Amino acid sequence: MTEFLPVILPLVWASILALSVFLYVLLGGYDLGLGVLFPLAPSHEDRDAMMASVAPFWDGNETWLVLGGGGLLAAFPMAYGVMLPGLYLPIILMLMGLILRGVAFEFRFKAERYRYLWDLAFAGGSTLAALMQGVALGAFIQGFAVTDGRFTGGTFDWLTPFSALTAVALLTGYVLLSAGWLIMKAPEELREWAYRVAKVALIAVASFILIFSLWTPFLHPEIAARWFTPANMVMLSPVPLITAALLGALWFALRDRHRHTPFLLGIGIFMMCYTGLAVSLFPYIIPPDITIWQAAAAPDSQLFMLYGAIPLLPIILGYTAYSYYVFWDASEHDAYH
Repeated sequence: MTEFLPVILPLVWASILALSVFLYVLLGGYDLGLGVLFPLAPSHEDRDAMMASVAPFWDGNETWLVLGGGGLLAAFPMAYGVMLPGLYLPIILMLMGLILRGVAFEFRFKAERYRYLWDLAFAGGSTLAALMQGVALGAFIQGFAVTDGRFTGGTFDWLTPFSALTAVALLTGYVLLSAGWLIMKAPEELREWAYRVAKVALIAVASFILIFSLWTPFLHPEIAARWFTPANMVMLSPVPLITAALLGALWFALRDRHRHTPFLLGIGIFMMCYTGLAVSLFPYIIPPDITIWQAAAAPDSQLFMLYGAIPLLPIILGYTAYSYYVFWDASEHDAYH
């Protein structure tokens, strides 16, 4: 059994990190999307309702970001050592955005005279964080310049047309998720506005999915071979087909004014895009050359950390689910007073 640990443990830790990143994108995405939409809300009362809808949940969503970053450092130190210097500026700007929106979230309801400044801070911090996450994702997909396990690229290698487009695409996806969230949680007038926003965001998301489906295979020959080899095209065809079906189903759900289905379908679209990304890049953790096994920490270290992660994951999942259960029907008064 021991001889299989160097093969199995990196797969286990890659799965844990993939789950953490997905849950952060999902749970953190809809509340970042609310911040992006914040200045566009029809009225001041609607902005109050938007913040109240996420007040019990938003800070707990950041748990998955911490788990993903800490897990990457511990389980794949080489990958951490390459990605961090390669993405210094986007990460710093993302953290600044998250700090700014967190402070604005707490102070906005205490301020009277200067509340509009905290509104701008909340929207600006949310938009900055969402854009920098998209830039980091685009840079990750493109890959990093690595020599002997070290980042050897430049300070601004992350800033390319592909990463810029990825930033806008991810922000649009967050807006779609947040519109679905408002459709579930908002009062009727704000809900009607969210339906209109969701339709526009859906068209944009569908367009970006098509663009990236055509562009990404040209970044690395391995990605093109994986998707466009005849045998693989048949085997992997469920991914684009299911994605297209979910996009169509979401359009009809918005047209027919469904209440809960839009958010669930938005989750499904994100899940299929995430699956397509995993299919494209696996087993590389530092595209296009370094695999999860090459970047992994020593098996003893990964096994030791796994002893802590095994009980920790159910606990985090449990309290996250319980917080949503307890505060699902919380009113604005309950959330802030």
